[in-house]
Amino acid sequence: KHFRNWRCNRQIGECMTSFSVTKNSSPKSDADRNAILESPGFGKHFTDHMVLIDWEKDKGFINPRVVPYAPLSINPANMTLHYGQSIFEGLKAYKHKDGSIKTFRPKSNAARFAKSAKRMAMPEIPEELFLQAVKQLVAVDADWVTNKPGYALYIRPFMFATDEFVGIKPSDTYKFVIINSPVGAYYAEPVRVKIEE
Repeated sequence: KHFRNWRCNRQIGECMTSFSVTKNSSPKSDADRNAILESPGFGKHFTDHMVLIDWEKDKGFINPRVVPYAPLSINPANMTLHYGQSIFEGLKAYKHKDGSIKTFRPKSNAARFAKSAKRMAMPEIPEELFLQAVKQLVAVDADWVTNKPGYALYIRPFMFATDEFVGIKPSDTYKFVIINSPVGAYYAEPVRVKIEE
């Protein structure tokens, strides 16, 4: 009852959905992208595409799509702005010597994301859909993954309430989004820490 356009193989516990893909008609040039990848910093630059999936109370997760990276339009009465019904995760993708791209423990991120959603009275996105969304976006933006040591593609899935309502209740609609950002070290210099029991 929570999914639309899903094909499930119950014997092996896998579900697949078809993502529509709209390529960015004005992606960054190779020169601009390469300049960013030389010194990306952390969370300053973003790739050419993002994932959007809607959730509606009566329909579940619908309309999975990869679209050009762009601002989101939000009504001033959006419930997230007033009540903070929003969650996020963070994981990384790396390019190996053979050219393959791997993500680090994405199932753990999917499980944590679902746990956060439950605590915030939000819909729990199925692990298979979470993983497929990550895979789809990384595949489309594969040119943004560098094999430079210490560098990676940071993947930021997040979800927020989209009801236009000023009142205390869980939203009846949500938007799940993933954006990617090429990154270097989180801290530019060594960090001094104090550890106590």
